[in-house]
Amino acid sequence: MRHTMTLRRTLTAVLTTTLLAGGVLLGQTVTAEPAAAAKITCNIDKLRADARKERDRAAQLRRLGATTEARKAAARADALERRAQQCHDAENNNRPPLWK
Repeated sequence: MRHTMTLRRTLTAVLTTTLLAGGVLLGQTVTAEPAAAAKITCNIDKLRADARKERDRAAQLRRLGATTEARKAAARADALERRAQQCHDAENNNRPPLWK
């Protein structure tokens, strides 16, 4: 009987501590500033230049017969182009309309 009382108190204390710690963590995540709120700037010309370099590198690798590396370089170039286009679109969508 004596052991069950000690165990019950210990489990209650552990459960209470866990709930309090979880509440503190949840409270901090709700009040934290979202990462999307940070202003991100990107250099569109540099992204496109890097994509062009990757495309040239992919072509050179393809000529040398390294097709796997060439595919990876082309995929990186595609990703850079997509990122540049996303930056360009975001920049154009943030401007006020012309008719106002």
